[in-house]
Amino acid sequence: MRIPALQTLLPTMLLALLVPLSATSIQAAEFKMGVVDPQSVLEKSKAGKRALDGLKEYVSTRQKLLAKDEDDLRNYEKQLKEQAPKWSDAEKKEKEGQFRTKVQDFQKRAQEFNMELQKKQKELVDEYMKKISVATQTVAEKGGLALVVDKGSEQTVKIVIYNKDTIDLTEQVIKEFDRVNK
Repeated sequence: MRIPALQTLLPTMLLALLVPLSATSIQAAEFKMGVVDPQSVLEKSKAGKRALDGLKEYVSTRQKLLAKDEDDLRNYEKQLKEQAPKWSDAEKKEKEGQFRTKVQDFQKRAQEFNMELQKKQKELVDEYMKKISVATQTVAEKGGLALVVDKGSEQTVKIVIYNKDTIDLTEQVIKEFDRVNK
């Protein structure tokens, strides 16, 4: 009795296993994906270029201020060395203390600038990544893609090692990004 039951149960189990596999292969045939390089979108889009240019201008202005402060420090140090022989030991200590304070203030300003710059860069990247994600989603939905992967670049973490050019959506995302972010 058990053998006939097993004979009918076995094909039923095989059929139960094959149905999901065939459904998966149908879904896999419809699965489309793409890649995008967000760094390129930021660098090549009009709005991204404007933002990067603004950041470069900010950096340039701050660097000029720091360079001027550094020149002032060098001149002050030169004056100290020239006038040092005329001073008493107490005056020398006082002037050297003033110079050390000026150097520490300069180093603190430079460090604050670097932290401020990192903060601005992070804010810019975060803001634009949101916008790039929206543009990428629009392109993906129009193209019927189920998945879009961050391609990465030489400047960032490279996630995709190889992709066909036909699935690279970067140029399409740049166009959509520029259309939305004028």
